[in-house]
Amino acid sequence: MPLTQKKKITNERYLSKFITKSIRIPKELDENLTAAATSSGESVAGYILTATRERMARDGFQPPNVDDSSTGGG
Repeated sequence: MPLTQKKKITNERYLSKFITKSIRIPKELDENLTAAATSSGESVAGYILTATRERMARDGFQPPNVDDSSTGGG
């Protein structure tokens, strides 16, 4: 079923708040990463975002206070 014009506009507005980063994860790490994310109740994307924020804070950067719960980010 094709998207309505209103839905297309809504999707574009939502997606304009995000950027996409692509990373390569070694196959050996993927299984453990997925298991760690699952055991913490997060998606892999959410787990990575949480880890990124924690590292930024530890390194002295102030991570922005962003509600990214819709991306699985917590």
